[in-house]
Amino acid sequence: MAHACRFGMNCLTPTVLRPQALNAAAFAPFGAVLEGFATPPAQARPINDHSCWRLDLPWELQFGQAGGRPGLAIYRADARRFPLPVQVLERHALASQSFIPLEGSRFVMVVARPQALPGPDDVQAFISNGHQGVLLHPGTWHHALLAVDAGSFVVLERHPPPGALPDCELSTLAETLLLSLD
Repeated sequence: MAHACRFGMNCLTPTVLRPQALNAAAFAPFGAVLEGFATPPAQARPINDHSCWRLDLPWELQFGQAGGRPGLAIYRADARRFPLPVQVLERHALASQSFIPLEGSRFVMVVARPQALPGPDDVQAFISNGHQGVLLHPGTWHHALLAVDAGSFVVLERHPPPGALPDCELSTLAETLLLSLD
């Protein structure tokens, strides 16, 4: 992604970041896309006397590192207003994290690959169609949940053991990006 504003330069016009449609191939460096649950996929198996189907996801969920345990939460997110400045990203070096909409709410994932500190050129954005969730690889830089539509989300993440510090590192970008849906 080309940027008009570079490090050390006086930036009068912020660089605009536009999300692309969320798809498995483009999102693979950052994690997995969770989708296709309206009808049973070929790998699903019937359970409960064929009254429902079950799909075991093949991804290695990483929550137990350094004494952590899986945590399941429901987040209720307000719709954000766009364009929206993007200045800070976070990452969880020890664990995966997932965001799965419950009510068809679209959301934007702003991400960068795991590395020491992401620069503006490393940042990408993806927009969910409201029926897709994501599972982030450990160490993937990401912005906090950015709901396009208000709604509830299932979040699966690592909880640290009692007395341990949270597994959350923040990084401020050298250049503020402007996330636009236009």
